[in-house]
Amino acid sequence: MEFNYNDGGRSAAGYKGKTGDCVCRSICIATGLPYQKIYDELAKGNAMQRKSKHTAKKGKTAAHGINTTRKWFKDYMKSLGFEWVATMGIGTGCKVHLIADELPKGRLVVCVSKHMTAVIDGVINDTYNPCRADSSGIAGSWMKVENGIETRGTIGERCVYGYYILTTN
Repeated sequence: MEFNYNDGGRSAAGYKGKTGDCVCRSICIATGLPYQKIYDELAKGNAMQRKSKHTAKKGKTAAHGINTTRKWFKDYMKSLGFEWVATMGIGTGCKVHLIADELPKGRLVVCVSKHMTAVIDGVINDTYNPCRADSSGIAGSWMKVENGIETRGTIGERCVYGYYILTTN
């Protein structure tokens, strides 16, 4: 999949270094809205969410991850004009990969394992390429035998759990 380096306006907003703000960056890239505006809204949501048995209460920051399963986050994405499309269910296995031919055209915020990335018309826009390709950027397959057990997998075909597609501007 084609890759374009894009920090979503993070450096222009005065932020430096690396942090866990992939949700904020992805939304900024997909919507074209200013980084600081999205960051502030996500930080506010994080600060207001209640602590649960499975998630701790987070401070007013969006730099260390966002719990995207929370109702406030889903409502926020809907308010921005996004619609959620699930591509995987319990026990269904991976049906959609981070491959241009398997994703629709448009402005997407794509959910993969432990990361969210923006995909615009089949081009990944992020600070790194989240595809699981080898160092040459070529997809392929691998096999490993450990204790007599053979394991096979693919390189470059990262599973997409679902995506938000921008339906309105």
